Amino acid sequence: MSDDHTHVQDFFTARAADWDSRFPDDGPAYAAGVSDMGLGVGDRVLDAGCGTGRALPSLRAAVGSAGTVIGADLTPAMLQAAARAGRDQDGALLLADVTALPLRSECLDAVFAAGLVAHLPEPGENLRELARVVRPGGTLALFHPIGRAALAARQGRQLTPGDLRAEANLGPLLARSGWRMTSYVDEPGYFLALALRE
Repeated sequence: MSDDHTHVQDFFTARAADWDSRFPDDGPAYAAGVSDMGLGVGDRVLDAGCGTGRALPSLRAAVGSAGTVIGADLTPAMLQAAARAGRDQDGALLLADVTALPLRSECLDAVFAAGLVAHLPEPGENLRELARVVRPGGTLALFHPIGRAALAARQGRQLTPGDLRAEANLGPLLARSGWRMTSYVDEPGYFLALALRE
């Protein structure tokens, strides 16, 4: 396991127990993000880097009982928090590195990824791995429950031109990774970039 992965695990392990209580008002944004993906009943969807599984109930509602919902995360403590919250009833929880998924190629219709891009060690290569597991024409949703400027302010930093989630940077990155960005929204209370698998 690389130092990047160890750092990410350490960061989230220390915060897993109170993660949901730190951000109690994010539920509507998650529901809106999932709704904007346009999932259908019976679809197969992965929540990549699912954390405590806050998207899983909305994903389950979107795909119905006939659909498949998987929540994958690198940090055992986050998956344990998801199970304690009962979100394992909405999707299968999988301890896995989203940069090397134990899934067949083209087995999914969509991937939802909340706050994931900033934690990827090799974003281009790692987004290509997400493309591998999604069928052509499938959807990727890069989501955050607050916009880039609000997140930067929360973290006490300035937005820079090199910000990976800036539209001018994200579109080409996705294109090099097997995706075509189809919409981009960056508002104070909501960030969502949607892309189609080429």
